[in-house]
Amino acid sequence: MQGHNVKIFSGSSNPKLAQAICKELGQPLGKIKLSRFKSGEVYCLYEETIRNCDVFLVQTFSHPINEHLVELLVMIDAAKRASARTINLIVPYYGYSRQERKSAPREPISAKMLADVLTTVGASRIMTLDLHAPAIQGFFNIPVDHLTALDLISDYIQSLNVENPVVVSPDAGRATTAENLANILNAPFAIMIKKRPEHNQSVITHVIGEVEGRTPIIIEDLIDTGTTIVNVVESLKERGAKDALICATHPVFSGPALQRLDHPSIREVVITDSIAIPEEASNRFRVLSVAKLFADAIRIIEEGGSLSTLFKYGGV
Repeated sequence: MQGHNVKIFSGSSNPKLAQAICKELGQPLGKIKLSRFKSGEVYCLYEETIRNCDVFLVQTFSHPINEHLVELLVMIDAAKRASARTINLIVPYYGYSRQERKSAPREPISAKMLADVLTTVGASRIMTLDLHAPAIQGFFNIPVDHLTALDLISDYIQSLNVENPVVVSPDAGRATTAENLANILNAPFAIMIKKRPEHNQSVITHVIGEVEGRTPIIIEDLIDTGTTIVNVVESLKERGAKDALICATHPVFSGPALQRLDHPSIREVVITDSIAIPEEASNRFRVLSVAKLFADAIRIIEEGGSLSTLFKYGGV
């Protein structure tokens, strides 16, 4: 990106991904000081000039999400006051995305509130990956670049030459993505019907599609506590399916998720590095990097062109 005054800085949530993006672009990661006062308040200092620069801030909303959110807000404000030309957010995992609509009276729409806060503080653009609900793009009044890891995941699954596969959507919300993956793999498609008695709890009630004797490829946008995935895997096993492959973009991994996913009926868990992976993760996990995807998107934004060229099978 010669001739372009681009600087990339990382928050504390996923510095390895930020480093990998910079490596793909052939430029150093920007110098920034992030610390906490004794009271827990966030302090930020850019240790190099960013005046008239296109600044890209890499911060994923992983645990502790509220800490990382406030840190990003402080980074945005500091960049604005330092006369950055544009402030572009790279938020691989957009937290609060499961609160994108009201499902009961007197609930917030937190995904919209978060969009308002980021825009008001001073963000010029947001780049994110596999939103839980694509309609969240409409919550912003600034450009939103909605990338997808479907190409990465489908290429890896194809390399495995899975025998007798069936692509499974754990619920109606992922049906379109599962259908797209099934078409790419030229495989049949099945969908689970579930109900949620409480947050992070699910009960499988029906399976639509033929799974007996087949290898399920379960596609999700994120894995949180792992409860839903384990329920899906066990329901498929009861119906005669083989050990499952799990595919998810965002490894949120709350609570005992790692232990739950170490399940005898799970063959492999395919995830991306949109969220930093815990060191104790077993060799059952296959991590695909999204660094090149984000680096190519930055290059296109700065040099011009269409982001649709990044997707072999179409965007989101």
